[in-house]
Amino acid sequence: MTRQPRGLGKGLSALLGDGDLTQIRKPVEYVNKSVSSEEPRSGAEIMLIPVDMIEPNPFQPRMTFDNEALEELADSIRTLGLIQPVTVRRKSADRYQIISGERRFRACRMAGMQEIPAYIREANDQGMLEMAIVENIQREDLDPIEVAMSYQRLIEECSLTQEQMAFRVGKKRASVTNYLRLLKLPAKIQHDLKVGLLSVGHAKVLLGVEDTAMQEKLCDMVIREGLSVRQLEERIGRLGNDSAKKENMAQDLPEDWCHLLEVVGRYVRNDISLKRNSHGKGSMTIRFDSDEEVRNFLKAIENINS
Repeated sequence: MTRQPRGLGKGLSALLGDGDLTQIRKPVEYVNKSVSSEEPRSGAEIMLIPVDMIEPNPFQPRMTFDNEALEELADSIRTLGLIQPVTVRRKSADRYQIISGERRFRACRMAGMQEIPAYIREANDQGMLEMAIVENIQREDLDPIEVAMSYQRLIEECSLTQEQMAFRVGKKRASVTNYLRLLKLPAKIQHDLKVGLLSVGHAKVLLGVEDTAMQEKLCDMVIREGLSVRQLEERIGRLGNDSAKKENMAQDLPEDWCHLLEVVGRYVRNDISLKRNSHGKGSMTIRFDSDEEVRNFLKAIENINS
């Protein structure tokens, strides 16, 4: 059964418009480096790997995948390409095993892709990988999503906290956190950030809108009408929607809020979001995948207080 798109409320469609941007949005393309013809020079490079050379990770903690959600992701990949490459490790000359991104891998197969963009990680190369990623981050030609993905890789693959990672790359922790928040946006908006149709300033404003369909409509409106960040804020204020009031616009999070996001995120796989207005009022949303996650989170809180 196909999910019904969420409505935006009476009168909102007239305000936002329904222009078709399919001619503007093109699938994300990566440098055409195939493992069949070239080897990666560093763990930060993206290579194209044939799908029949990749196998799932037998230790994958997620045992079931929502077919409906996979179909939606596959549709997005057909339209926009794979925004975030998977990460694999080499098992032999022609076999690779997924480290992270099995859901994306499955959706790519459903979308009919013959090759998948991937980072290749060698065994026992923690230090080399960290240096390669940090070197990649320090390049000036990275788009915002590439920067955010590099930060995420350092956290997940090099077992670094946000504070440790910020020190490695010479950035404030708040800056790192705010980049990571970009990966919470829908794939369509990440695509537009990646190809330069949308600015980071626009993305920060859209992060203050809770409804995904509304975020995407507003993103389309920015591109179609060439709105500035201030004009986007004003347009959202005119919507009169509780989830998109101007007072809830996303601001760069202060240091204490970033620390809270990092600490709590350790127990819920970072599936947590914070919103804060200019007056210091805000909210924290935590999403759990299972009862087991709830029990683990509760146990962690009890251990802190004991």
